[in-house]
This record gives sequence, C-alpha cells and structure tokens, in this order.
Amino acid sequence: MIELAALSFLNVIHDDLARVEALILEHPHGRHEAIHWAVELMAGSGGKRLRPALVLLSSHLCGADIDRAVFMAAAVEMLHAATLIHDDLIDGALVRRGVETLNARPHPWSPATTVLTGDYFFAYAAHLASQAINVQLMQRFSQALMTICDGEMRQMFDKDQQPTTSALAQARDEYERRIYAKTASLIAMSAEAGAVLAQPDNCVDSPSAAVFHAYGRELGIAFQIVDDVLDFTADEETLGKPVGSDLRHGLLTLPVLFFLEDRPDDPVVGRVLRGDRSEATIQEAVRLIANSPAIEQANGIARRHVQWAKQALDDLPALECSSAPYRTALLDLADFTVRRRF
Repeated sequence: MIELAALSFLNVIHDDLARVEALILEHPHGRHEAIHWAVELMAGSGGKRLRPALVLLSSHLCGADIDRAVFMAAAVEMLHAATLIHDDLIDGALVRRGVETLNARPHPWSPATTVLTGDYFFAYAAHLASQAINVQLMQRFSQALMTICDGEMRQMFDKDQQPTTSALAQARDEYERRIYAKTASLIAMSAEAGAVLAQPDNCVDSPSAAVFHAYGRELGIAFQIVDDVLDFTADEETLGKPVGSDLRHGLLTLPVLFFLEDRPDDPVVGRVLRGDRSEATIQEAVRLIANSPAIEQANGIARRHVQWAKQALDDLPALECSSAPYRTALLDLADFTVRRRF
C-alpha cells in the first residue's frame, strides 16, 4: 500500500496513522464478513491517507486531543472510501488502484450489495466522527458530505457537454466549483478539523480554523488538477485504472479545457466529446492532449493553488518550537502534491 506515512515528511505522525489504520480495520461484533472483507480491501488498495494525515497534522499544530483526532482521521478516510465505492458503481468502473472494484466482483456481489456496502461505510464514518465528541465538527462533517454529493450531481449533469469557444471560461469556473465539491471540500474539512477540535465547545470559530480551511481548499484543488493531468500523462499500471478515464465518461477536466482553448476545432477530441468513445479514438485524443501545452498550463494552475495553500499558513499564530515539525510537514505535503506521479 502506498501511504503518505511512508514519506519522510510525515514521519512525525507515523504512530498516529498506525492507530488510524488499526481503528479502520477493527471488526465490530456481529458485522457481516462481507463488509469486513470490503473494509480490508479498501485498507490495502493503495490509498495515500491524505485526509487523515491532515486531521492529525492540524490537531498537533493546534494542541487538540489526539485521541479524538484519531477517531476523526479514521472517519474522514471511511467517508472518502464510501464515496469511491458509489463513484465506481455510478461510473461502471471495474478497477481502482489496480484492484477490482466491488461492482466487478462475481455473485453474490451485485449493484445492490455494493450500494449497501457504501452506505455502511458512510454510517461507520459518521459513527467514528461522533467519537470525537464535537458537535461543530459533526456539522462540518455532514456539510462536507452534502457538498460532495452536490458535486457528483454537477458532474453527472455536466457530462457530454461540449462548450463553445466563448463559453470555455465559464466551463473552467464550473470545473473549479465541481472539483472543490467532489475533492477539495473534504480535504479542507480534514485540514481544519484539528483547529475545531482544539477550540472550546460552542466557541465561535478561531482564526486558525479559517487558515486551515483555506490551506485545505487550495491543496485539494491542486490535488485534483494533478490527478486530472496524470489521467493523461501516467500509464495504466501507475494509475491503477485506464488512462483517459474522465474523457471516456465525457467529463471536461482542466487539461481538456486548455486544449480546446488552443485547438477548438480539433477533429479527434471533438469526436470524443460528441460521443465517439471507441478505444482507438480515446487513445489518439489522450496522446494529443498529453503532448500539448495544455498539460503544463494545468500544472501551472496546480502550482499556483499550492502556493496559495502555503501562503495561508503564514496567517497562523506564532507556534511553539515543538509544533514547527508539523507546520513543515504541511508545507512539504503541499509541495509533494504537485510533484507526485501517482
């Protein structure tokens, strides 16, 4: 499994992440073996544990109760896993991170059992979050889930829409709103969790909560843009899924939008967007976009959001020397986001 804990800049929370992993893998009495098997599949499928790492780093920085933070870190990872289960079913995806998805499994697995498994993950995530014993954090947790669902609806309704040249700027704005909802909202909530946990019950938000939310929002947007770039530039083995996955589903990501700004009448990409999803056409469209300036343009936008994320941390109150390694880890994590190749 590729974990962020294996990266040197997160050694400061190695033991905490191990506690999160153990909590996720607990087997409550009476739980059906199929659900436990699905949890183990998720835990071993190569997740980077970005969201729990952010909960833990912000909690250490803000002096929050780490025992409570471990529960919230496990909760955000389970919530993320639940959304992936439902996403895979909606998209008909058979492979994620190089592992067969639940909906690719033979009988008795079915769309119904896959939906129920995702529902259980959502419920278990809420149960774990409740153990942090913080009403404000539960509110943020539920708001993040609503935002994610809204983002998925936007994505489904935006499929197969080919914008005119004059509407490309509007399409970019909609793209950013969509990726905030589907990716950055939960990353932002994870980053601010430590600040919320550290403040007294029913207290108005501390300035630190806004700082960490801003950091997480910009980091999350950058993370998704890099994912969308890798969808064209990485190979299938590295991605753990077919290249050009979003293009296959008619989704316009930032590399495609930049490509269309430069070459609005490209016949190959135009055919894909008009519904020709044959493998040969997809492969040619991926090749054209991967070798175009659109890739560096998209990477440049991701780097800009990472810079904004790092600048947000400048507004944190003065930190004790013991907290400095956690702030450094957050800065290094931001840099890693735009360097990663997986």
